[in-house]
Amino acid sequence: MRILVIEDDPTVGQYIKRGLEEQRWAVDLIADGEEGERRAESEAYDLVVLDMRLPGKSGIDVLRALRSRGFERPVLVLTAQDAVDAKVTALRAGADDYVTKPFAFEELLARVEALGRRPRALAKPALRVADLELDQATREVRRGGDLVELTPKEYAVLEYLVRHAGRVMSRTLITEYVWGYHFDPGTNIVDVVINHLRKKLDAPHGRKLISTVRGVGYVIKE
Repeated sequence: MRILVIEDDPTVGQYIKRGLEEQRWAVDLIADGEEGERRAESEAYDLVVLDMRLPGKSGIDVLRALRSRGFERPVLVLTAQDAVDAKVTALRAGADDYVTKPFAFEELLARVEALGRRPRALAKPALRVADLELDQATREVRRGGDLVELTPKEYAVLEYLVRHAGRVMSRTLITEYVWGYHFDPGTNIVDVVINHLRKKLDAPHGRKLISTVRGVGYVIKE
């Protein structure tokens, strides 16, 4: 498995990372809520271990944001609160399981293994617009049946447009979704990524899917 650990306490974070890596899993450790949210959405992780108290953005807000945008991977919550209300809030926000701090690593490992055994068939089907298809499980993109290689950011921008197919999405909304709220709003990075997508997706085909609405943003439609 590939696991993302979002935990700001360096001692706890390294403890979890080292223990999971000893199981021969690939583990990335992020200490900030906003950055953790961006990484979870832009890279293909099998599971997320999420602390509730984080700088930048709280764990519960990260969890709600991920689930609201269709994030399907299991999320194991770490919480220092053992009150029933706190656990219920996390589960209702989209957590698959939780571990209360302080915890024994054996318990954390057992819960990670249990979540990792869950079938991926429960994931939502592929996203489609015309002959464009995005497989959310594998993050593969195909146009007319042909595989298209995209970078993580290109995939994230394309997925955002496809999820809102037919609607004009502003550069600000795209920037906030893919790069986060504190990314420089004056940059032309969205336009650069859109140009890359056009070259990879539209240029080889006679039918163009991505359109520019001058002064507003971009839209993808059949």
